[in-house]
Amino acid sequence: MNNNQMEVDVKLTNQKVQFTGRLKSNPDYPIVFDYLPPLGDGEGYKGLELLLMSFAGCVSTTIVYLLRKMGKNISGFKINAKGINTTQPLSLQKIFIEVILESTDIRDSDIQNVIKQAEELSPVWVALKNNVDVSMEYRVIALQ
Repeated sequence: MNNNQMEVDVKLTNQKVQFTGRLKSNPDYPIVFDYLPPLGDGEGYKGLELLLMSFAGCVSTTIVYLLRKMGKNISGFKINAKGINTTQPLSLQKIFIEVILESTDIRDSDIQNVIKQAEELSPVWVALKNNVDVSMEYRVIALQ
């Protein structure tokens, strides 16, 4: 397998719709998928929840990387993400993101700049672009 490929296996693990997924290159960290009763037991993540978490994680990685590349100090970082679904068809319609940073030297212009870059560099954001509306806010908590 080369660096341009990813492989997962997803296996049915009960008599409803619970599955366990593993990345072939990192099988020690399985993810349990399930759906709400009566279709499932609600004992795992729904696909759209994993998509939202993937988006938040990918954007976080990109923002933190870019800020550190600029030589900025990051004392704390958190993203709160909320997804809004449509029902027919069931899909992710909108994502609201709140970035909360703690730093001694990050200014508003720094975070605005890296958010714009993240929109172009974050692989999950690029994949969702033109399909999901993203609203992003940020808060920088200045530390002394």
